[in-house]
Amino acid sequence: MIFGRGEDVFIPAICAVPVSKKQVSPDFRVAVGALVNKGIISSDGDLRVILSHNKSIDRVVEDAAFEHGMLNFRINKIILAKKLLSQLNKKPHEFGVRSELFSNIRRGRTLVEFSSPNIAKKFHAGHLRSTIIGNFISNLKEALGNDVIRVNYLGDWGMQFGLLGVGFQRFGSQEKLKENALQHLFDVYVQVNKEAEGDEGVQEAARVFFRKLEEGDDHALLLWKQFREITVEEYKRVYKRLGVHFDLYSGESFHQRQTQHVLQKLREQDLLKTTEKGTGVVDLSPAGDMSSYSTVLGSLEVITTDKSQALHFKQLFQILKAMKCPWADSCRHVPFGLVQGMSTRHGEVVFLEDILDEARNRMLRNMSHSRTTKDLENPEYTAEKVGVSALIIQDFKGPITSDYKFDWKRVLQAQGDTGVFLQYTHARLCSLLRMHGDSASEAEFDPALLQEDRSIFILQHLLRYDEVLYRCTQELQPRHLVNFLMTLSHFVASAHKNLAVKGSPPALAQARLRLFAGACSVLANGMTILGITPTEKM
Repeated sequence: MIFGRGEDVFIPAICAVPVSKKQVSPDFRVAVGALVNKGIISSDGDLRVILSHNKSIDRVVEDAAFEHGMLNFRINKIILAKKLLSQLNKKPHEFGVRSELFSNIRRGRTLVEFSSPNIAKKFHAGHLRSTIIGNFISNLKEALGNDVIRVNYLGDWGMQFGLLGVGFQRFGSQEKLKENALQHLFDVYVQVNKEAEGDEGVQEAARVFFRKLEEGDDHALLLWKQFREITVEEYKRVYKRLGVHFDLYSGESFHQRQTQHVLQKLREQDLLKTTEKGTGVVDLSPAGDMSSYSTVLGSLEVITTDKSQALHFKQLFQILKAMKCPWADSCRHVPFGLVQGMSTRHGEVVFLEDILDEARNRMLRNMSHSRTTKDLENPEYTAEKVGVSALIIQDFKGPITSDYKFDWKRVLQAQGDTGVFLQYTHARLCSLLRMHGDSASEAEFDPALLQEDRSIFILQHLLRYDEVLYRCTQELQPRHLVNFLMTLSHFVASAHKNLAVKGSPPALAQARLRLFAGACSVLANGMTILGITPTEKM
């Protein structure tokens, strides 16, 4: 939460703790040691003096006191309600993301590379995490004012394409390509791989085909371009179902042509060394004794990855710094764990589109028991969006670096902390606001009427939205935003049940409508950043 401008003090969410509703006072507690450690106040400073001289804080904070190393303070709830809800009404899409917490964060152009499947192969479940995590980071950066470029780096070069080229010459069919392109290419690739396992002639033919591709052979290039275009168009269709888009489809084929330029720069800066085996490496050891190095050029080809992706990117960034690239310090690798439980009983590959179909169909069956489903113009569309929400939230609930076990039973539950619950809460608020027309945003309201505990819980929680976004930008972890939205949804569910709008005096009804409208706006904004399309009816 942030108060005022300039020298004003802000209390980050990581150290500000709302007090239990069983206590009368204070509203928040902050560990003073945490403020000192984070540089918010100096160790010899007196926070009481800062508070007493800060007029912006005085307008929100009624009282602040020290006790056992903690700063306890109470908030002027009437001013809080008026300030927050008025801001949400005037500029709902700027709420939180234009906070002064982000004043020191560098804005500009941000390139996010994610998803990165291989061409001529169907989109399998293993690419889901990279896709939705990259989309979340892109959405977050964009919401904060960055010019974001979304790049999909396709695996579209190398010996695997040599095998596919040979396989298509032997088993391929242009007619089958027209019927089901990627499935046919997948079948061809599986078949040629089986033959290559016991036939050195097939492997040699693949090497010859790829060499022709590198040399610019017209026939090989034509086939490669056809497969690449087919793949990108098919992927775009799947990405659309996920609500994901890209600005640029890049790939190994493009960067292959830049390799010699990079190697020349390494030679010019005397960074490229050669081992006894003739392998090109960059020495990364502090003492320059080759005790730690990264391979960049093998005897036959450029090596771009190894088994340990984290190590690969760490070495890559070290090389960029050694080359004195001005943007090297801005590079960041976001690792993530594996999803378990997305394979068949026989351990076969599961394709993402099959998972999306299953999520939509299961959600459609669940919705068929609801009396409101029959009022939907397009139940399949709603079921699709809610199903995708369920997949995203199950993935984002924990640290993305951790593995997690996929569970269909949990993922589509309407109760508990699920994507279905988020969508249901948002749809319920939209229904309430539709019932009362536009009065929630246009009419004046009296914030003094929002003094029930349930109203205050929502207001205090909304106050933390910018802090949660700030923490997300620092850690690039979506779980902080997920937790915030889940808590908000639980507060809203309780308030909706106990704070009636219909039948209440007009002034009280208007104040409550404004509260629910504000919560609905933040819920929608947060879901959108996560990559979820909010539904207005369920």
